[in-house]
Amino acid sequence: MSTETLDFVRREIKSLHSLYNNVMQDIDDAQFNHVPPGGNQNIAFCLWHYVRTEDNIVQFIFQRQPTVWMNGGWNQKFGLDSKAQGTGFTDDEARGFRIGSVSDFKSYMADVWKSTEAYLAQLGPDDLARNVTVRPLGEMPALRCLSDMVMTHGYRHLGEIEFAKGLTGKRGSSSGI
Repeated sequence: MSTETLDFVRREIKSLHSLYNNVMQDIDDAQFNHVPPGGNQNIAFCLWHYVRTEDNIVQFIFQRQPTVWMNGGWNQKFGLDSKAQGTGFTDDEARGFRIGSVSDFKSYMADVWKSTEAYLAQLGPDDLARNVTVRPLGEMPALRCLSDMVMTHGYRHLGEIEFAKGLTGKRGSSSGI
């Protein structure tokens, strides 16, 4: 892999983190947990699912170490499962999902962003070519994992969050875009 590719990945993920921070600026606890009529999930579920996924990919899959979620005792702080990240939840489970404090969740999110960015800063271009295993998807190059499971996945959920935020009466993006 090239240095340019690695620089691109670093920039895109940092930009993605910034967009998530912006969209969450003016959300209160009620809006965070609001499920729109006929909806299957709230902003809290969607955000938790994405941040937990990034945490799992970067900490556990890439570095083979405990996640920020586990190290910070975030599962206990939120009263949530230590290993779940929402994949495979039924519609009823997603609709019923709640996080008591958006402010506390933003602290967890900031810890994940910091951890991810620190890990990416120390990577070399060849590290993106190594294979990692993501269950149940199988083995793939680290670059594909970052591209599919972090960047593409992250942007998809960001769009959902912006749309859901609009349904609460707020502008979808706080960045003015």
